Amino acid sequence: MNRIGLIIASALIALMLAASTLFVVDQRQVGVVYALGEIKEVITAPGLHFKWPPPFQNVVFLDKRVQTLDSPETRPIFTAEKKSLVIDWLVKWRIVEPRQFIRNNGADFRNLESRLSPVVQAAFNEEITRRDVRGVLAKEREKVMQDVRMRLADEAKSFGIEIVDVRIKRVDFVADITDSVYRRMESERKQVANELRSQGAAEGEKIRADADRQREVIVAEAYRDAQKIKGLGDAKASALYAEAFGRDAQFAQFYRSLEAYRATFRGKGDVMVLDPASDFFRAMRGAGPAAAAPARK
Repeated sequence: MNRIGLIIASALIALMLAASTLFVVDQRQVGVVYALGEIKEVITAPGLHFKWPPPFQNVVFLDKRVQTLDSPETRPIFTAEKKSLVIDWLVKWRIVEPRQFIRNNGADFRNLESRLSPVVQAAFNEEITRRDVRGVLAKEREKVMQDVRMRLADEAKSFGIEIVDVRIKRVDFVADITDSVYRRMESERKQVANELRSQGAAEGEKIRADADRQREVIVAEAYRDAQKIKGLGDAKASALYAEAFGRDAQFAQFYRSLEAYRATFRGKGDVMVLDPASDFFRAMRGAGPAAAAPARK
């Protein structure tokens, strides 16, 4: 039993010793072997590797993929025309010299980002102050990013990294200027709206005036035509009356008397005080030639 236990214990110790001497480097990483606090070896090839003696060596892994650094804060930058702009940027970088990277930043990427951010911001400040707002927003935007990348190339070597790309995510005015721009835009839009309303009101008045004029012309022409037709009708009626009355003078006298009665006694309340023997009631009395007319009719 003692022998079997000894074998098992020896096997466990051998496994522990082997585990402490073996390590795996992922293809996405770089392995940095330390010996007593100093960098002994940098391993870039992925796979299984050894370290010896284990108690005096340790391995630190660094990610060699492309990393992204975003602008930590938005500070206003003055252009060549003294306009204040806020720039949001990002920088793509990766480790190319692990020894240099660790000497300057250690194994923590946050140390690098805290040191690299002011450098990037200073590079943008230098490039933005050389250009006007129009150039930064449109015409020279790509040139600004290229120049900032060139400025960072030398600084990146001291950090043990390579700058892969520099991009401007957003360019905007500071809050006060943005508010004033919006107010000016709002004022301009209101002015345009008022001008359009005035033009619309003027066009409306013009259309109404033209419609009123056309209505007056149409009414006047209609009245003229009506009066003309009425005059022709009256003339024709007068001619018919004259022809009819000319054929029978007694009937004409009787008809005129009836017309006089109709015009005189138009309402039920009409009252006249006349002598019954007057000529006005001759047709009613049936005397004379006027009385013969109805019988003849």
